[in-house]
Parts: sequence; structure tokens; C-alpha cells
Amino acid sequence: MLRFLAIIGLTLITSNLLAQEDMTPGFQLLENGKFDKAETFFEDYLEQDPQNKTAKLCYGRAVGLNGDPKKATALFGSLKDSYPNDYEVTINYNESFLWDKQYEKAKPLYKDLVTDYPDKFGAVLGYANTLSNLKEYEEALVWVNKAIQLSPENPGAKVSKKYIRLGYANEYTNAQKYKEAEHLLLQIFKDFPEDKDALTNLANLYLITKETDKAKAIYWRYATNKKDSITARNGIALAEHIAENDREALKVSQRAMERLNSVNDTELIERTNNRYVQALIWNRQFNKAKKQIELLEKSNPDRNWIRALKATLGMYTANFKMSLTNYEEILVKDSTSFDGNLGMANALFASDRIKPAYNAAFQTLRIFKNQKDAQGFIEKLNGLHVPTVQDHAAYTFDNGNNVAFSNTINGLVPWSTKFKTSVSYQYRNTENTVTLNKAESHVFSLGVDYKLMPNVNLSSHIGVNNSRFEESYSQPVLNFKLALKPYRLQNLELGYQREMQSFNADLIEREIVMDNYGLTYNLGTNINLGWYTQLMHTRQSDDNIRNLLFTSLYYSVFRKPAFKVGLNYQYITFKDQVPTIYFSPEVYRAGEVFADLRGDFSDKTKYYLSVATGLQRVENDPQTPIFRAEAGITHQFNKRLSGNLYGKYSNIASATAAGFEFTEVGLKVKWQLQEKPIFFAKLDN
Repeated sequence: MLRFLAIIGLTLITSNLLAQEDMTPGFQLLENGKFDKAETFFEDYLEQDPQNKTAKLCYGRAVGLNGDPKKATALFGSLKDSYPNDYEVTINYNESFLWDKQYEKAKPLYKDLVTDYPDKFGAVLGYANTLSNLKEYEEALVWVNKAIQLSPENPGAKVSKKYIRLGYANEYTNAQKYKEAEHLLLQIFKDFPEDKDALTNLANLYLITKETDKAKAIYWRYATNKKDSITARNGIALAEHIAENDREALKVSQRAMERLNSVNDTELIERTNNRYVQALIWNRQFNKAKKQIELLEKSNPDRNWIRALKATLGMYTANFKMSLTNYEEILVKDSTSFDGNLGMANALFASDRIKPAYNAAFQTLRIFKNQKDAQGFIEKLNGLHVPTVQDHAAYTFDNGNNVAFSNTINGLVPWSTKFKTSVSYQYRNTENTVTLNKAESHVFSLGVDYKLMPNVNLSSHIGVNNSRFEESYSQPVLNFKLALKPYRLQNLELGYQREMQSFNADLIEREIVMDNYGLTYNLGTNINLGWYTQLMHTRQSDDNIRNLLFTSLYYSVFRKPAFKVGLNYQYITFKDQVPTIYFSPEVYRAGEVFADLRGDFSDKTKYYLSVATGLQRVENDPQTPIFRAEAGITHQFNKRLSGNLYGKYSNIASATAAGFEFTEVGLKVKWQLQEKPIFFAKLDN
């Protein structure tokens, strides 16, 4: 870039000055970017001819381009005192402010210059470059086109126009105006066919918009030699990952690695190794990735890109402490690192440290204004902490001639990242179509949820159940739960719930209170296996006692779409058997295999399907088959409104209190009342 500036500057010195042959070696040094030697040359020359204006101009240029722009400004300022109306002196003086990145000071100087010399190519081009550096790209394009009109074949003007378009396209990209950015980048090819900078920026644009096929096509255009083919494959591997083709991403990255043997480019070697380890992580080959990182760290100590790989590995393996440590070290070395700042935000969120996660995301946006990923991260956090209303309506019927309609409305208000309150109202109407026995229940409750510390949450809900049939009664309902993560990849919940038996009218009428004491435990692994267990001890107001064990071992076959299969086992005992009132065997066992599939129809529409089948046995009765199925579609109508339509069927004996097979269809609607949390304004102070 400095050599480019030197060439542009030399065009400002008239041909009669260039004719001075004894300065020709110095001119060549400037043109070739050898500014230190040029500075020495013209300094020596001025000792022989201290008043030579041309030598002073060239000496000032050499000084400024050699890293001392302030000294150059002072030199040119002295010349301006001697030659106040000299165009060449003035334009060099103006340009020295560009070298010093004092674009605000340069702008009015160039504006005056183009007013006085509207037909001077150097003045017009300098003004265009000044506007470009101030990111006033629209006006910069106007002036660079004027410069090209003055000198249509000048390569410097075309190069300036290219960089103005690149900057303007980047601004459009940051503003998420992708079509405008694409148009500008494509225009560059008119002056510079297959320009590498334009190809790189165009490919990055297509990665951002997830047009991965277009991105891959651009990368193949980029691959015109051996080194560039490696760069292209690194980009294609990322495109495959964005397209959720991680296996192909690893294959492409491996091919890039194979081509490194005959390449002597340290930066390219590092980028290729970086992408290869990322591809291993994407494919969950964590041990191999860890070993590769250890090898790279030995030959590349104290490097931020190695720390970023370790942090990424930590995120994928739920070792968030390792991620936080490495992101912190990245930011110590480079406080403006995008990977460090947004990576820190994600690691803090994964560690359940919500407020620090917000702050890290805000810091990212301070450095990278309007950055899409950082904005999306904040929107995700906002979505988890805005006031929300949810309605759930369901219709249920079974082969015992019971039908029921229920509707539940929940309102949730987070007051901070740690504290939220809720209110809930449920209406349930049940009827037996044979006995014509009817009943209804109304349950109203208030709740408080508080985060005691990261990954330790306490919730309590207190309310009243009012049931009505020929008579009516009211009973308190309670629900207390402590949820925590004792270790990596583990979730534990301890809870107590007091509820009324309300499946059908007959049970509502009996006013059976259930005190449930429960424990649930879920263990994940980094090898796709998981184990879920629930234990529950229930004491009922009719003096009966129930003990329940449910355990499930599952394996994640795919992640996108999410597909897992597994085995379930359920064991239930009741102290007293009252089969004429509700399902209460002395021993009940059930075993089943299940499959669960969840994916996307589109960006806004998701689906899920769960199926299980197996055998069940009640006491010493013969085994009978089990079949359960549930399916649903969720649609995001806009950022704040979503709906879920579902249906489910089960003939498992323990699925209902009366032991009947049943079918349910339902609709859930969720509405976020605000775009931002109530406490949002207090966060970014």
C-alpha cells in the first residue's frame, strides 16, 4: 500500500522535475517502495543543494512513507510558507495527513484543493481516497469516477475505486444489505477480472448469507495456483460446515493438509492447520483434535489461534472453564480480537453467567459495529429474558369414555438475569360420556425463580386448586424444585410437588391429594451416549404410596437433524391395590425401544417425531405390547410469536392414572411481549 502511495505521489511531480537525471535513482527508490534508502539519498542530495524544491518534496515523501508522517507534515508545512500557492507543495502537504491517518484534517484541505484545481487528477484522487478512509463511500465513488474521467487509463485511480468498492461493500454487509454488497463486489471484476480481493470478499459474503454453493463456486475460481487452491479448500471446508456437511468439510480440509508439503508460507500453513483441527472438532473427533492441538502448540507456542482452538474444543466438550481461560488469554494478547470477545460471550453464556455474557457481547459490538453474529447472540439472550405469555390448549380422550378439555395460560416476567416471577391459570373440564359424570378444576398459582449461583436455580410455585362437580372443594398446590449441574455434562433436579388427581371426573370427585418427592438425573457424554433417570416417591391422601423408577439410555445418531434412539425401562409399585378407582398394581414393569427425530422444514418451521414400542407387564398378567407416538410442528411467525401444533397417542398402562390408552391433540402459542428485557437498559452502562 505504501508503494502504491509512493507511485501516486510521484505522478504529482511534473515531468520537468523528473528530467533532473541526477535525482533519478532517488525517484526509482521511491517508486520501488525503498523509502529508507530514498530518505538517505535525498538527505544527502539536500546537503549539496539545500534549496532544491523537488529534492525537498521527495525527501518529505520518503520521510513520511518511511514511518514519520508528522515530520513530513512539518517539512511540507515549511515549504508551504515559502511556496504558499504551489500546487505540488500543497498536495504533498495534504497527503501527509493521509499517511498519519488524520483523515478529518485532510478532508477540508482536499475540499479546498479540488475547488481551486477541479481538473487536477492528483487532487481529485486524493480527495476520493480521503473520503474513502472516512468511510464516506458514496461520495468517494463520485470523486474517484471524476478522477478516472480526468485520466481514464490511470491504474492508480482504478485501484482506488476497487478499494472504495470493497470498503463500501463491507459497510453494506455489516448493515445486512447483502444484495447491495454483492452488486458492488461484482462491479470490481469489470476493471480487475478475477481479482483475488473481490473473490475473497464475495465468498465471505455468501458464507454470511449461507449461500454455500455460491461460496464454493467462488472459492474454486480463486484456486488458480497451488497456494490459492489450499486457501480455497480452507474456505470450502467452512462452507461445508455451514451447510451442515461436516464429514465433507473434514475431507476437504484433509486434502488441503496434503498439499502443504511443498508450500513455504507460514501464514497459510497455520490457517490450514487451524481449519483442519476445527473440522475434527465439528466431527466430534475430540481426542484426535486434542492431540493435534498439542502438536501444534509445541511448534507454535504462545499463539492466539492455538488458544482459540483449545477454547473451541472446550465449548464442544462442555469444558467451559478451559474455554474461558483461553479466551481470557487471547484478550490479554489482543483486546480487539473478534474470536476472543464473542467467544468469551458464548463461553460465559454456556457457563450460565448471563450478565457477563451480555457485557462481552456489548464489548464485541463496540469494536465491531453492527456485527451480525454479536447482534444475533444478544437477540438470543434477550429472547430468554423477555416477558412472555404462553397458552396451551389440549383435547384428550381415552378408551374409558373419558373426554377432557384443558387450557393453561402462563405469564413470565424476568426482572433480572437472576430473578423472575410467573403466574399461571389452568382450566380443565372432564366428562365420562357413559356415566355422564362431569367435573371441572381451576388451578391458579404464582411462582418465583431465582438463580442462587451459576447453574444452581431454585423455583417455587404456590397456588390453589378449586375443583367443582356436584359439590366443590379447594386445596393448596405447591411445587418446589432445585436444579443444578454438579459436574460437566450432568444435570440434577430435586423437587417436591403437591397436586390434585384430576385426570377424569371420578378422580376429581374423590379429592385425592398427591405429595410427590422426585429426583431426576441426566448424564451426557462426548461419545453421543446419554443416560436419564427419574425417581419419584408419592404419598397420597387416601394412604396409598407409589414408587416410580424410569430410566433411559440413549444414543445420538445424528445432530442435524437431531436423531437419537434408546432403551427405556419403567418400574412402578403401589402399596395398596384399588384397581376399580385408579391404576395401582403391586408391581408394574415396562421396557421399550424408542426413536426421536427433530429437524427443520425451513428457517421458521421445525418438526419433531417420537415413537416408542415395547412390552409391559402388570403384576403376573401376561405381557402386552406398548406403542407410543408424538408428533408436532412448530412455526415461528415472527421474532416474538410462535406456535406449536401437536398430537400424541399412548397405550402404556402407566400413562394415565386410570390405566387407559389415550389420545391428545393440542396447540401451544408463545408470545414475547417485548423485544428486549425489562432490565436491558441497565446492562450496557
